[in-house]
Amino acid sequence: MKPYRRPISPLWWTKKTSYTLFVLRELTSVFIWAFLLFYLVQLSHLAQGTDEYLAFRDQRASFGWLLFHIVALIAAVYHTVTFFNVSPQAIVVRMGEEKVPPAFIVGPQYAAWLLTSVAIAWIVLR
Repeated sequence: MKPYRRPISPLWWTKKTSYTLFVLRELTSVFIWAFLLFYLVQLSHLAQGTDEYLAFRDQRASFGWLLFHIVALIAAVYHTVTFFNVSPQAIVVRMGEEKVPPAFIVGPQYAAWLLTSVAIAWIVLR
């Protein structure tokens, strides 16, 4: 006799908002992986010389590649924000008998992200 296995729909995660947001967060890693792979290919073309890199860059000058980069950026921002917001549950810091408020854990992460972004923008745009 076979044990009973309750049938589960492939879309089980759409029934509850928290499950949907979790699955979307996990799917963002696919876009981040694809962007990093693209970036490594781009760096390899850059290492081969200016002409090779310019040819590679010109081949990627299309609306589809622009759209891909926008989606990858949105995925990275969503992934980062959800990671920062869940960190107070993973990092429990105590001072004496009391827990440190979540804002003291999340706040420095957002501040470091903002400062890093400003520094990169300053380097790129100056």
